[in-house]
Amino acid sequence: MSKKIAVIGECMIELSEKGSAVNRGFGGDTLNTSVYIARQVKQADLQVSYITALGTDSFSQQMLEAWESENVDTRLIQRMENRMPGLYYIETDETGERTFYYWRNEAAAKFWLESDQSAAICEELATFDYLYLSGISLAILSPASREKLFSLLHECRANGGKVIFDNNYRPRLWASREETQQVYQQMLGCTDIAFLTLDDEDALWGEKPVEEVIARTHAAGVHEVVVKRGADSCLVSLVGESVVDVPAVKLPKEKVVDTTAAGDSFSAGYLAVRLTGGDAQAAAQRGHLTASTVIQYRGAIIPRDAMPE
Repeated sequence: MSKKIAVIGECMIELSEKGSAVNRGFGGDTLNTSVYIARQVKQADLQVSYITALGTDSFSQQMLEAWESENVDTRLIQRMENRMPGLYYIETDETGERTFYYWRNEAAAKFWLESDQSAAICEELATFDYLYLSGISLAILSPASREKLFSLLHECRANGGKVIFDNNYRPRLWASREETQQVYQQMLGCTDIAFLTLDDEDALWGEKPVEEVIARTHAAGVHEVVVKRGADSCLVSLVGESVVDVPAVKLPKEKVVDTTAAGDSFSAGYLAVRLTGGDAQAAAQRGHLTASTVIQYRGAIIPRDAMPE
């Protein structure tokens, strides 16, 4: 019997520059993750659904068609007549590091829990095996929508489902650090697997030894903690087991073209193995392999034929 994961979040129109040329694509942390999971699992083992809201414009239509071509189920995506997707622009310097600019205040995805259909969608989502979301999925919502989302997560877990959270912290999307800390604590309290980018943890909570970061996350209620440390090894800690340290794939500097979606694709590679029966070590190795491939190409979603075997 195929298991089901719903990935909740926002996808935007992506503009990225290369010299004087500007390319248009689509991107968003959770969308990147959903595509990279779908590319690395058999549908018979794990079905991937994306949950968001879009407009009725041509960009939204192109997004849906692109996701469907990636075997991402779009059945539960809402179309809103008076809204459009958000937009972001990526400037990349000569080392591959990016600067982002956003236009997203009225984006449809912010309102997915405020529509007439949202209750029925949540009812169906509560029956899924896994729900995945990120700090950005939380940040774009109003406090009232956030509470509805937490109710959904609790209901899904009560039904035997598992919740997966990627800490992806973007300070500009939050009113204050204190607000974020409070919401993240609430989120971790209903999370089974947490992906923590160490730089984001340090920015949110202040720099602490990684052992303390892991202990704090377990104390909040998380069973499986995965710490992402960029080009360094990742750490996986399961309650009651010793920490697994898995080295990253080392690339020569000139091979690193664009680090967009590195963390998103790591999480996808990890979950593709972990949610289909693999152990944490094999899952982390797949995460590193996926991320190290993605950063050798421009943009968030690389060509399908570039995916690792």
